[in-house]
Amino acid sequence: MKFTKMQGLGNDYVYVNCFKEKIENPSALAVEISDRHFGVGSDGLIMINPSDKADFEMEMYNADGSRGEMCGNGIRCVAKYVYDYGLTDKTNISVETLGGIKYLDLTVENGKVRLVKVDMGKPVLEPAKIPVVAEGDKAVNEPILVDGKEYRMTCVSMGNPHAVVYVDHDVKDLPLETIGPKFENHERFPNRVNTEFVRILDRNTVEMRVWERGSGETLACGTGACAVAVACILNGLTEDDVTVKLLGGDLQIKWDLEKDTVYMTGPAEVVFDGEWNL
Repeated sequence: MKFTKMQGLGNDYVYVNCFKEKIENPSALAVEISDRHFGVGSDGLIMINPSDKADFEMEMYNADGSRGEMCGNGIRCVAKYVYDYGLTDKTNISVETLGGIKYLDLTVENGKVRLVKVDMGKPVLEPAKIPVVAEGDKAVNEPILVDGKEYRMTCVSMGNPHAVVYVDHDVKDLPLETIGPKFENHERFPNRVNTEFVRILDRNTVEMRVWERGSGETLACGTGACAVAVACILNGLTEDDVTVKLLGGDLQIKWDLEKDTVYMTGPAEVVFDGEWNL
């Protein structure tokens, strides 16, 4: 099986062109290929499939083999792959995901995609649809008890569930390996959750670390950065155009309040091409 390893801000996946390749058990392959010691090493597996609803379909699996609805960094790499590897010559494409159809604008330089702007759609704030167990029509600045300590969270779905938690110190000091799994598997999240720990730097800049459901800490999470921007605006902490600083680099997120649509702009890179024995 031919594959390409790609990364968006260090959030890396193994990409397979399933116009040409056939994968019988993608969940098992994701576990095997993601292993950083015995496999290729990645945050998961992304299959680029034909779609009868959009230009392409992105089928993604986390490193633990669980199916993911959507991945912001992953979908930018899908856009780069389909253009750079000649599956399309369009610079505006649509991609079907479990989190809905996403629309992408490609910035091309010297025949290669350098930046991708993704229309991430409307943020979902209704607790039952995220899903999170909470009263009322939104879970904004909501108390949650984790391991005997009370935190305040704002919950958003960007096609997948996120809990955004604010900290007043450097996010690099957080014991994420300890606290991340406790949020991920908390009883208030029926489908588990991705958790972003955020510090506000100014009205247009925040920094975050993320514990991703099924993958653990990653260097970046595109849907998470979008959820963070939405949460910041809901809490009155930033303007509606936010630079989100992640361990792997920066993403530009804008929540167009008139259209109720979130836009994410960031890079996508090819790491290497290879072959894997199935």
